[in-house]
Amino acid sequence: MSTTAPEKLVRRTKSIPELFQRRCAQSAEREAFRYPVGTGWRSMTWRQAGERVRAIAGGLLSLGLKREMRVAILSGTRLEWILADLGVLTAGGATTTVYPSSTAEECAFIIADSGSEIAIVEDASQLAKLVAQKAATPSLRHVVLIEGAVPDKGDKGDKSRDTSFAMTLADLEGKGAEWLAAHPRGVEDIVASIQGEELATLIYTSGTTGKPKGVRLVHECWAYTADAIDALGLMRPGDLQYLWLPLSHSFGKVILGGQLASGSAAAVDGRVPKLIDNLAVVRPSFMAAAPRIFEKAYNRIVQQGKDGGPVKEKIFEGAVLLGKQISGYRQAGKPVPAYLELAEKVADKLVFGKIKARFGGRLRFFVSGSAPLARDIAEFFAACGILILEGYGLTETSAASFVNRPDRYRFGTVGMPLPGTEVKLDPADGEILIRSPGVMRGYHNLPEQTAEVLSPDGWLRTGDIGEIDSAGYLRITDRKKDLIKTSGGKYIAPQHIESKLKTICPYVSQVIVHGDKRNFVTALITLDEEALKPWLNGRSYADAMKSKDAEALIQPYIDQLNKELAKFETVKKFAILPRDLSIEDGDLTPSLKVKRKAVEKKYAKVLDSMYEGSVADL
Repeated sequence: MSTTAPEKLVRRTKSIPELFQRRCAQSAEREAFRYPVGTGWRSMTWRQAGERVRAIAGGLLSLGLKREMRVAILSGTRLEWILADLGVLTAGGATTTVYPSSTAEECAFIIADSGSEIAIVEDASQLAKLVAQKAATPSLRHVVLIEGAVPDKGDKGDKSRDTSFAMTLADLEGKGAEWLAAHPRGVEDIVASIQGEELATLIYTSGTTGKPKGVRLVHECWAYTADAIDALGLMRPGDLQYLWLPLSHSFGKVILGGQLASGSAAAVDGRVPKLIDNLAVVRPSFMAAAPRIFEKAYNRIVQQGKDGGPVKEKIFEGAVLLGKQISGYRQAGKPVPAYLELAEKVADKLVFGKIKARFGGRLRFFVSGSAPLARDIAEFFAACGILILEGYGLTETSAASFVNRPDRYRFGTVGMPLPGTEVKLDPADGEILIRSPGVMRGYHNLPEQTAEVLSPDGWLRTGDIGEIDSAGYLRITDRKKDLIKTSGGKYIAPQHIESKLKTICPYVSQVIVHGDKRNFVTALITLDEEALKPWLNGRSYADAMKSKDAEALIQPYIDQLNKELAKFETVKKFAILPRDLSIEDGDLTPSLKVKRKAVEKKYAKVLDSMYEGSVADL
């Protein structure tokens, strides 16, 4: 195996608490966070954030928090999540992240497996999960409620209703003020003594199958990624990012480290339905997102271009073609001819300006991660003057391993390694192996599973298949375990086909390509109800999906897709599902990845029916 030499990185950070204290001292009166209050937004300076974090840290220490003791955070993305996490780390503890969409049983498993002794929860509904599962979480001693008052303490003899172990966040900060008065330098002394190999975070991978595994990420992991992101200049001191990503996921967490290193500000609001409206109000210069956000935006923009009538549709299509031509010059690093620049100004006034305005009109670029981004979607937005830089990493690598740069990018790739990251491909199958200070120190309490993916000399097997071009750009071709092998012996990468169809058809929401050990390829498809509204013409989505009209609507796009595929890859049959995939129904992970095996199991009868009486056509 050949190994790439890592780009050198000057290290400045020992731990995130150290970085946070430095930022608060250097940028005390500058804006750190912006957060929603009622119908408006309120700002918090770095000094104010530092005061809140010290109070939370002091409160946790007053409850007996010890070094590397786990504190679970069960909440959606909001300012208090960030303050709580920084408070835990500043007190020398370690954060266990729990998705707010988790069931009570899933929460209990994570808290028990991690040994978390304190939990910080968003509201009464999250508190109720822990109260109901108190018997299954013997390590849990205290619960802190972010929002609202602690419900009636209930009967202490009835463990299913007892909330006597709960307090509010205000109560915790009050305890912290008392602790800090008695120990004026206590927090600072702890931060100064934190070592890089001490546990900082346990993130339980939601996974697409099986029970979640706790990924052990130490202070060195987050300190390294913060320094690496800062070295690339992805985030600048004057930036305002919009932070909506789940902070229970490594992608959201690593973006926070980049913010601390750069001294930029963040508008924090995890309410996804508010995303588009908030962008127009906040007008961020930077945002990271999962591809699903860009896919939905793409579908709506394309559909609206068609709905404007024949003349407007022609103008829209012409502008996009022009934009792609101009983007080609810029990708190649060549000057754009003057006549094209003039035409671009016209297209911007007629088409592109309106699209940019949807995202606030000030974006320097997006960063896409968590799942593969279709190249055609990146090309489309670039044509509109909106740059999406795709990156790549795993929870096991602290999220950040590869990224395209604003001045060096290639669509269809996830960019080049971050400074300090090494990569090599297994010659047997092309599996990507990564080594860096950001790589996890193992799975919590799972030595055998750790040994399967992590070598003694620090190389992590990612489970992803890829190619590296001559310039060092990495292209992900598929998940190792997701590769389909037909009964005819042909290997097929389903994500390649799925991303193509999403780009071709503006109505598709999700698609799962199937065919492992089968004699041809089929697909399960869900459609975007909002994009379909004109076509539905008042009918319910569920009823319309049962009609032959729905199949007739999608069939031309399947035909177009198949023309771009090898014969053995073509989708011979497809079924439209009665509803879209969702986190609540167990179809998607909280980071919006499809649980392929779970969906295939749920719709096994539908899949089997598409193969009844069929013979191979390979």
